[in-house]
Amino acid sequence: MTTTSQPLTQSSLSLKGLMNSRYSTVLLPLATTVLLFVLWELAVWLFSIPQFILPAPSAIIAEIPDWGAAVAKNAWITLATTLVGFIGALVLGVLLGFMIGYSRLANLTIYPLLIGFNTIPKVALVPLFSIWFGIGAVPAVLTAFLLAFFPIAVNVAIGLATVETEMQDVLVSLGASRFEVFQKVGLPHTMPYLFASLKVAISQAFIGSVIAETVASNGGIGYVILSASSNFNIPLAFLALLALAVMGVALYSIFVAAEKRFVHWL
Repeated sequence: MTTTSQPLTQSSLSLKGLMNSRYSTVLLPLATTVLLFVLWELAVWLFSIPQFILPAPSAIIAEIPDWGAAVAKNAWITLATTLVGFIGALVLGVLLGFMIGYSRLANLTIYPLLIGFNTIPKVALVPLFSIWFGIGAVPAVLTAFLLAFFPIAVNVAIGLATVETEMQDVLVSLGASRFEVFQKVGLPHTMPYLFASLKVAISQAFIGSVIAETVASNGGIGYVILSASSNFNIPLAFLALLALAVMGVALYSIFVAAEKRFVHWL
């Protein structure tokens, strides 16, 4: 009984050591991704899935010599529109979140309007944007902005609204100004909420850009996916999707690293 339990203990310890390693955030997702692609390749081969339904990873990679440069060029277009919309959503979302979190009047007047506007499907607004601003980058930027704005504003407002009043009262009784209370209590308490919203909002911003590019654009990843699908070049469409996933994971990783740097007390 002792002999059989020893390997299990060592295995669990080694797995725990791997998870606690400084490289675990890179190695474990990479290993999972490789395993996913291997299973994907095997499933396509075993079940003889036609390429126009689900191409194998090898077929997708085979498109890189012919279409890699075009996909990379359009990926930069999507990245640019996404970042412009995301930065706008970050600035306005933080400001509005502070207003809602600190002002009861803003909470009662602006927050219900924000909730109501968020229920509108943003894809329904893209044709209107194309009529108002024409075909191009503007509809993509606006759609990315609208999808990223709501989670940022709401999380910042929640972070400020949930600050313990006792802690604020103590600082006020010690003579702290309103700005000092915000600096010492409000801002540190809101930072985890802010970074949590940023990791969600950047994905939403990419979704908004791609949606707009499939409807009202002549460039970008969404345009590539639409063109490839209309020509039944499904491997190219999947190559564009993989490029989009790589960009999303890269920006997500940047926010995770920034969160560890600025929210080190968690």
